[in-house]
Amino acid sequence: MQKFKRVVIISDRIRGHYHQSLGIGEWLERLGNDIELDTSIVSVPEISSFDRVMKLKIFVRGLEVHGGSYSREWLKAAGVRFKKYEQGTTLFISAGSKAAPFCLALAKATKNKCAVIMTPSVLQLKSFDYAVVPEHDKPDPKLSNVITTLGAPNHIYTPSLKEIASQYFSGKNLEGQKVIALLIGGSDANYKISSRWARDVLTPLRNIKDAKFLITTSRRTGEGVEDTVSEIFSGCPSVELMFLYSKSLNQNSITAILGASTHVLVTEDSVSMVSEAVTAGFKVGLIRVPRTTGKIKHMLGFGARRFDDLFSEMSKRGLIEDFGYDLNFPKFMAADEQKHGQDFNEAKRAAKWILDN
Repeated sequence: MQKFKRVVIISDRIRGHYHQSLGIGEWLERLGNDIELDTSIVSVPEISSFDRVMKLKIFVRGLEVHGGSYSREWLKAAGVRFKKYEQGTTLFISAGSKAAPFCLALAKATKNKCAVIMTPSVLQLKSFDYAVVPEHDKPDPKLSNVITTLGAPNHIYTPSLKEIASQYFSGKNLEGQKVIALLIGGSDANYKISSRWARDVLTPLRNIKDAKFLITTSRRTGEGVEDTVSEIFSGCPSVELMFLYSKSLNQNSITAILGASTHVLVTEDSVSMVSEAVTAGFKVGLIRVPRTTGKIKHMLGFGARRFDDLFSEMSKRGLIEDFGYDLNFPKFMAADEQKHGQDFNEAKRAAKWILDN
């Protein structure tokens, strides 16, 4: 049964992490009885490397075993100032390892509740009141405070997509046409997106003539790859929008793009963008990219192997069309639209679980 009235997001200033917290927070507000999503977001402070080791890697474990006074001192040492929250009225929520200790500390310091999204790298999941963890992280099934999600919860709210798109693309004639969203991620510890890959894989999309393209990149894409993407589609009459992350930031671009599209293509490295598109109702065309993960890690189920399991399950459920490495864009584009027709929203499901518990 519900016992809090306010939800406060702890942000590490990574947009994807914030959107996960925002998605669950907004659904708590929609589903809860007089719950308010507090707009006064608490931002995690930037700390020097030495202080980070001392405060976030050594003394942070004390948050799991000590009470409010320890948490208040830890927050003070980390440079966090926070207002007074009435005991038992607030749920602090965060996503990502960097924000997790602050989420736990604030809850203990103010005698309130905390929810962590994703598996934190230092703290144990059992230390939090609620943990929302992707299935591919394989958390301990015995933990009663954990709910697993297929992919990442997010802020996509289907009823508002069309309105956001109409405002964002005001003056552009996209109605009644095929509109293809191309969402490009970037390199990380498991994947490598290069300019050569972009030329080999994305250039054939120029040959699709009976559709409009809305193209966007992510914070991990890198300016070199973005320059190649810009070069590939330069002068292409079917490109209606090319939004390069490094050139300008717009919080609503993905939401607006999804609201205007009939088809969505996403690179496999971005679980967040795949999850957002699936939540928006699309059967996503999954574009595979080169791996950096070694064979031993793959055999042990680490690295990109975890995400292969995720995409395999999504494919079984009809949520994605996995192109593999033999891309057949024309076949995927043949339908007037690609929608999965299912009720799929992991942020809503996680919020309901929190309220029920």
